[in-house]
Amino acid sequence: MSGETLLAIDNGTQSVRALLFDLRGKLVAKKRIPIQPYYSQKNGWAEQDPGFFWDAVCQACQGLWNMEGVDKTAIAGVGLTTQRSTVINLDKNQQPLRPAMVWLDQRRTEGLDPVGGLWGFLFRVAGMRETVKYLQAEAEANWIKTHQPEIWSKTDKYVFLSGYLTHKLVGKVIDSVGCQVGYVPFDYKKQEWAGSSDWRWDAVQVEREMLPELVQPTELLGHITREASQETGIPEGLPLIAAAADKATEVIGAGCLDPHIGCLSYGTTATINTTHKKYTEVIPLIPPYPAAVPGAYSLEVQIYRGFWMVSWFKEEFGLLERKEAEKLGVEPEALFDTLLESVPAGAEGLVLQPYWSPGLKIPGPEARGAVIGFQDNHTRAHFYRAIIEGLAFGLREGAQRTEKRSHIPITELRVAGGGSQSPNAIQITADIFGLPVSRPHVYEASGLGTAIDVSVGLGLHPNFEIAVKEMTHLRDTFEPNKDSHQVYSKLFGQVYKKMYRRLKPLYNEIQEIIK
Repeated sequence: MSGETLLAIDNGTQSVRALLFDLRGKLVAKKRIPIQPYYSQKNGWAEQDPGFFWDAVCQACQGLWNMEGVDKTAIAGVGLTTQRSTVINLDKNQQPLRPAMVWLDQRRTEGLDPVGGLWGFLFRVAGMRETVKYLQAEAEANWIKTHQPEIWSKTDKYVFLSGYLTHKLVGKVIDSVGCQVGYVPFDYKKQEWAGSSDWRWDAVQVEREMLPELVQPTELLGHITREASQETGIPEGLPLIAAAADKATEVIGAGCLDPHIGCLSYGTTATINTTHKKYTEVIPLIPPYPAAVPGAYSLEVQIYRGFWMVSWFKEEFGLLERKEAEKLGVEPEALFDTLLESVPAGAEGLVLQPYWSPGLKIPGPEARGAVIGFQDNHTRAHFYRAIIEGLAFGLREGAQRTEKRSHIPITELRVAGGGSQSPNAIQITADIFGLPVSRPHVYEASGLGTAIDVSVGLGLHPNFEIAVKEMTHLRDTFEPNKDSHQVYSKLFGQVYKKMYRRLKPLYNEIQEIIK
């Protein structure tokens, strides 16, 4: 048992990684294949060839086998985690009919008939009609059915990226409950496809037979086929164990199994997640997603454009760092910590609201980003610090909403994702929350969480409590600075939390003027 390893495949937004972990959570080997997240045929579209993702998976796996310390015969099982909400239409031969619609796609379908009948009446009474209308407009299936009916008529199966890659690995159209995050008729409370009379079937017009079979995390999806083995190099017959979407696996990979430990994900989308056994909607009608633990829920509040804003800043304002990084052979983001160090807590009164992309309810679809407090002494360093502080303010507000709805205080924080590599960003987070913030021992937290699912599914660890204890460890912990926390608490309570409510009427005016 001590020599066994677990293969985790992680298809994220920026790259695909093949990762080998041992039963103590040590990363034995890693191969990363950078990928183009999407291409755009029109403004706001985000698509990618499904085969492109599969080719990257094959390249990543093949890249492992000649690495030092890698023994194929020691691999006990395989797990898969992917980016969320990327959808693929498959024909009757399970071949893609069109490019995958990547989760960053912004197209909407307006003018659809509203949900009618009793459900429509109840939504009108509850004041939720506009929320449901927004869900209908956002659903990728509705756009394809409306604008590409010839594609929809040929669609045999409609799956997320996780379902597509699972089919490529085991030859079955099957997926994990933990990967069902997106606009599909899924009952998030029961964690199964919605009942036949559920309103979701009217809102997202997918037929039940088009959807994959579902199993809970830790259950068997199938075994690696001969064809998949030939393309990836993964030994034929190895079990593929169900895991969950990348945010959910990241949560347990960071060690956040108990509801009082919050997991901050500093990725393209910034989130705060907590694991709960009770179904709780942090925002009414917005369900918690399935956790990587069977039957559990991941209460999540997200900032859609999250640490994408760092990439945006790099492209728009970071020319100096890009040039210097090229000379030094490092990533430009590594040089941005110098900008953070040059500006005091609070960015000398510059406060940013990070709603670069709108939300569903809080913030609403009218929301826009805002920066207030500019003076003539402010520089791009102040602006960069305001971005990092604004993201942390937004996540602290999300933590407060979670605590209020769940009645469980968050007393510890873990942080993962690309932004976790910045020590100054983590220190700012600790100062804003007033809580210690720890980083897991490996950067690949979502891959580690996937390996944890595999270990429990195969009985290599008897339960999640022991698996998390054995496989997750803390690398370092950042304690909050008392003086900085006082400054941040005043800015958060007296300025940041008031911004959206006071600016919302102006956002609505902008929407009316430019529509």
